[in-house]
Amino acid sequence: MPLIIVGIGIALLLLLISKWKFNAFLALLFTSFAVGLLSGMNLNDILDSILKGIGDTMSKVLLILALGAMLGKILEESGAAHAISLKLIDKMGLQNIQYALLITGFLVGLPMMYNASFLVLVPLIFTFGYISGLPVLWLALPLCSALSVTHCFLPPHPAPTYVSFLYNADVNKVLLYGLVPAIPACLFGGIWLTRFSGRIQTEGPSTLFKPRTFEKSELPGLGISVLCAITPVILMLLGALSDIALGVPPGKEEMVRQGISLSGYYATQLQPLGLSDAWIYPLSRLITFFKWMSDANMALLSALILSLFTIGIRKGGNMEEVMKYAGNSFGPVSMILLIIAGGGAFSQVLKDSQVIGYIRTASADLHIHPLFMAFLVASLFRLAVGSATVATLTTAPIMFPIMQQSHTSPELMVLATGAGSVMWSHFNDSGFWMFKEYFGLTVRQTFQTWTVMESAIGLTGIVTVLLMSLFIS
Repeated sequence: MPLIIVGIGIALLLLLISKWKFNAFLALLFTSFAVGLLSGMNLNDILDSILKGIGDTMSKVLLILALGAMLGKILEESGAAHAISLKLIDKMGLQNIQYALLITGFLVGLPMMYNASFLVLVPLIFTFGYISGLPVLWLALPLCSALSVTHCFLPPHPAPTYVSFLYNADVNKVLLYGLVPAIPACLFGGIWLTRFSGRIQTEGPSTLFKPRTFEKSELPGLGISVLCAITPVILMLLGALSDIALGVPPGKEEMVRQGISLSGYYATQLQPLGLSDAWIYPLSRLITFFKWMSDANMALLSALILSLFTIGIRKGGNMEEVMKYAGNSFGPVSMILLIIAGGGAFSQVLKDSQVIGYIRTASADLHIHPLFMAFLVASLFRLAVGSATVATLTTAPIMFPIMQQSHTSPELMVLATGAGSVMWSHFNDSGFWMFKEYFGLTVRQTFQTWTVMESAIGLTGIVTVLLMSLFIS
């Protein structure tokens, strides 16, 4: 019966979004109520469960997404995104322009939402195409593949960040492990495939965008632009590497029970190295500081502060002006936050209605690899719903008990879910239509380029993740 309830809930969700065109947040909310009622919960319990799910979810991701949106807006308005693109191409040369654009997409895509980074960088594609005489799609696919890879695999992007918490995964390790499938996915989806589809001749309609122009003197330096973009990544990777080298610290309750502090834990881990106390205690405190800074919230806050006082108010700018356009960044991210909140409500109702417990028990007899199953479920949701974010949010609550039963790495589950969420982009995906219209393609050409690229990223991602599972338990 619980599996039938889940099936009815999924069918209702698909009908609300695909057929009746409901907003994804409302669809998730209504589906949560429906699943709760079918499971025998009373209305008050369902409401409490929904509110708890929304509250728990927002407490974990709200600050991350808000800070990330502000950082991305500063990179856009200051010209840092343009500086990275123009100066990388200048340094790497025309013969390596595809790789320069891929790196640009990766660096700019890490802190910026997909749609924002796409709209900022697309005008540059047409500029480079005009200057170099190269086909526009041959330039666009490497850039868009990198933007898509960061969107589906890497925190602090919304979907991978949210499901990291839902799977009880270490966000810093998700970022570290996510770099492994990200590289072949970018190369395969963004470089290799252009041999077959990148030569399609196209000319984007100029009415769809207003190219953002900067004088060379207005652009910040390449070094500081890149530093502002990747500071969160550097800090989060430091935290992941310290966990790998010194072990994951116990939880707060366990450390209180043992009567040790975090620096005390690291001091204990450093003692076998044979260092003297004069080195161990300062070093343990330093590691403790960097561990604190590696938290996604602190990493993004640090990058935001750095960008405010370097590229934000450079050359006569003022804080009031910077705060005004940074505040405008909350508009585009607000709906994503609501969708994630709806996903949190749906997840909590599944948990409180005992559906997750039933799935955990039933999954013991399944003979499909959990990582591949997460990929399949997410790809089916993507095919039906269109939104990669919704596909990820809906897959994770269903796969969580299966992950627990099989003792699969939660970090790899995040990546497998992300790989599935990027598959089969077609008419119900806004990214499909953005790519089609901005590059002036026919529907057939969009399938040949955009859909093939997205699916190549997903397939490369899951193959890489399955290989990683041989070494990561």
